[in-house]
Amino acid sequence: MTALSFTLFDTPIGTCGLIWSGRGIAGLQLPEATAQATRSRVKRRWPGVTETTPPSGVQRALDRIQSLLAGDAINLEDIPLDLEAAPEFHRKVYEVARTIPPGHTMTYGEIAKRLGVPHESREVGQALGRNPIAIIVPCHRVLGADGKMGGFSAGGGVATKRRILEIEGASALGAGPLFDTAR
Repeated sequence: MTALSFTLFDTPIGTCGLIWSGRGIAGLQLPEATAQATRSRVKRRWPGVTETTPPSGVQRALDRIQSLLAGDAINLEDIPLDLEAAPEFHRKVYEVARTIPPGHTMTYGEIAKRLGVPHESREVGQALGRNPIAIIVPCHRVLGADGKMGGFSAGGGVATKRRILEIEGASALGAGPLFDTAR
């Protein structure tokens, strides 16, 4: 296993944690109630991780994540990832999810169809529920077939998912969750 490092960083949704290896970004911890709680969660999820100042490439990725969460339409699709520990099917789901541009959404079923397994939308949802790199692998942009938010395993649950989508401009305010589907 590759040595992992992390740093905490502030965003409009709270203090997040970014975890990396020599291969790329290995994790993104969405905010807990406090920065210390986020730090503790990072250390539980990635045992042996070391808190340190990010190298320049990681800092550039962090800056882009902060810009996206500040409302800029930043595409994070090219940030190198370390998904060594993820099962192959999950990596394929994450690849498709990374193609969804900011401000757009896709359904679990649409991802399953793109993968050639149209009856496995539930498995797609399970893979996204285990996504270690939220925001960069934008699981928040994936909705149920009826356009509803569905579950979201990050701190804050569906409210966090909705907030990130609102920052990205994906929701129509007032009438409920009206989303455009990415093509």
